[in-house]
Amino acid sequence: MVVEAHHHRSTLKQKNKPFKSHHATKSALKDIAKGRTARQSTKSPAVSTVAQARLNRRNTQKQAQATKRASLVAATRIFNGTDGAPRIVAIIPLSEDIDTRACIQALGKCVDEEIHGINENTKVWAMKTSRFKTSLQFLPVPFAHPFAALDAARAADYTLLLLSPTIEVTPAGDTLLRMLQAQGLPTAIAAIPPTTTENLDAKARPAVLKSLLSFIQYFDPAQRRVFDLSAPADSLNTLRALAEGCPGEVKWRTGRPWVVGECVEREEGGVLKVTGVIRGGRLSPDRLVHIPNHGDYLVSKIMSAPLPRTKHARPGGMDVEAEPVLLAERVPSSADSLVSTNVADDMANEQTWPTEEEMAGALQGTGEGVPDAKKGTTPRRIKRIPKGMTEYQASWIVDESEDEDQDEEDEERDGEEGGQKNEDEEMVLDDALDMESERKSVVPFQELDMEEEQKQLISWRKRSQEEQDAQAFPDEIDTPQDIPARTRFARFRGLRSLRTSPWDPYENLPGEYARIFEFEDFKRTERDMWRELEDNGIEPGTRVTIFIEGVPHEASVPSESPFVLYGLLKHEHKKTVLHFTVQRNTECQGSVRSKDPLILCYGPRRLRVNPVYSQHTRGGGKGANNVHKFERFLWHGATTVVSVYAPITFGKQPCMLLRETENPQTPELVAMGMFMNPDTTRIIAKRIILTGHPFKVHKKTATVRYMFFNPDDIQYFKPIQLFTKHGRTGHIRESLGTHGYFKAHFDGPVNQMDTVCLSLYKRVYPRWSENWTTPGASSGGSDKMEE
Repeated sequence: MVVEAHHHRSTLKQKNKPFKSHHATKSALKDIAKGRTARQSTKSPAVSTVAQARLNRRNTQKQAQATKRASLVAATRIFNGTDGAPRIVAIIPLSEDIDTRACIQALGKCVDEEIHGINENTKVWAMKTSRFKTSLQFLPVPFAHPFAALDAARAADYTLLLLSPTIEVTPAGDTLLRMLQAQGLPTAIAAIPPTTTENLDAKARPAVLKSLLSFIQYFDPAQRRVFDLSAPADSLNTLRALAEGCPGEVKWRTGRPWVVGECVEREEGGVLKVTGVIRGGRLSPDRLVHIPNHGDYLVSKIMSAPLPRTKHARPGGMDVEAEPVLLAERVPSSADSLVSTNVADDMANEQTWPTEEEMAGALQGTGEGVPDAKKGTTPRRIKRIPKGMTEYQASWIVDESEDEDQDEEDEERDGEEGGQKNEDEEMVLDDALDMESERKSVVPFQELDMEEEQKQLISWRKRSQEEQDAQAFPDEIDTPQDIPARTRFARFRGLRSLRTSPWDPYENLPGEYARIFEFEDFKRTERDMWRELEDNGIEPGTRVTIFIEGVPHEASVPSESPFVLYGLLKHEHKKTVLHFTVQRNTECQGSVRSKDPLILCYGPRRLRVNPVYSQHTRGGGKGANNVHKFERFLWHGATTVVSVYAPITFGKQPCMLLRETENPQTPELVAMGMFMNPDTTRIIAKRIILTGHPFKVHKKTATVRYMFFNPDDIQYFKPIQLFTKHGRTGHIRESLGTHGYFKAHFDGPVNQMDTVCLSLYKRVYPRWSENWTTPGASSGGSDKMEE
């Protein structure tokens, strides 16, 4: 046996330091390198790391400073010089005791400048300030006219908010400030009008200014002080802020042209001449223009309108004025048209006429033939009408097939619809009579009797109770006993999953979908549109005269609002389905039901709409089938999607929903939000839940009653999955008896106190929208140009 020698571990062996090689020869170093060459790292700085970091910080700060200075110069370059574009200032009083004229005169007095148009009946006042080398345009707004204030602020660079030192701001003034916030508030400056010492003591003035500053900072936190126009120094500082400051950018106006009409003249043939300075983006005659309260119109040409100048070529010479020059003219081949909707083709709908084989089978089975209509007549149809109604009165009744997307509020009310059906009788109506009655445009007013009036009043007062019931028992309704459920809910369908179950977005569409437009790729269209806009059109800051065709006479009549012309982008005249994400105003009281009439304000447009509400998926996701649950009410504290038929818009457009009150000049702000997308394939599914009571329970099997009231309904809805409020799922096994009892089996034990539910879904659509006009302004009626 060999005895192994003892040895230490290798880690404990001593290793001497290798011989230093700094005395090696060049040839020895070359042999060691074996062809490799040492290369200095590019990351190693030439100077120390600390010094390089200091230089980098200084360079970054210098670049940021240069960028900021360049953006400031670019933003104010359009205002440079007295001949530059004027700075537009909207004057909005928030109290009834404020004299707008006196406030503007105080600004002109501090620099000894004349204000043109202040003593005339004009809506635009102008002032040139040689001291600040710029010019100002004032848009005065009368008190308690919120729509005029919104129109003025929409086109302004600055908003001068006039507060009263003695009278508090009314709730209508608070609502106006919220509306300005939702629309996009330009750079705001707060001031109090010039007052005498009798109205306000000098000692109390600082405390009043501090209180007003605290109030205005709630709506605009950027405010730092409230100017007092009684003091010449404060008046000068106010004018300096307007004349030398850089106005803040309103995001939704970026790239969009608008013109404040300094001179509006009407020529023969319906041509309107509007003279002003182009602001915002480039204005092209190939695009349409929008006139608020009147609609969209074509531009025939754009000519220059330079300010009159007096040039002295030599002493004693004649005055020379610049003549207008044609800048651009509409090209019919590339210009937008006034067509906003498609012409619906009824022959393109689904054909449900039976085939010859089906007709032959029907005749063989019944032994009766289908009677032919007489020559020169139209086929008759059966319509259900109330008792005692004549054929002429019945001709005004709309068939369910023609108006299948009405509110259907009666489906939540137990027994109301069933009682009406029992009193109906059948009457054969002639289509020719219907067509003749539809041509009549004047319908005689029929006053309701006291019983019907009282019934409608009670129904209106029950809205608050309905909203509470919708919160406590969402989507639950009672199955009618006098109507079969398969008839009452014939348009509803069952879905296993609201998010994943397939649903064809192009099936059973209403007639309005044949009139609207659909984008193949909305993002690509928007990107191409902005790229095309960069090179076409007249640059902003140019004073021009725009010739607009087909404008009605009412557009040239002076109104409370200043005349502002807005240039539309490509495709923005066409109608489609628009979706907005909104949040309800916390100050809005009362219920807001789906399809209630509201005023939608977005961009330069105002529309009267009947929107439908749906849930907003977090992150804006669509899910597997793009199906979203319908909301019966606009709830507080939740983001909701509002869907309407409206003209297309691009970009992040803010929106408002207003509700009219008894006083047309005090609308109620319902909600505010932002434009989301124009998705025509978004399915808004209205859900109803039929509930039943587990009468007898044996482990996983239960006998359910009160969900249906006849065996045929149970057989019809048998394939749809059931669920309970405690989380069980199951299916209908069989019908029991003749009173609507049935046996159901679930995936777990069922509690006797549980509730059995069955969900049904139906797609809903908004109603067609129309232009809304400001009270007191007459509309030019652009609806005639839709077709």
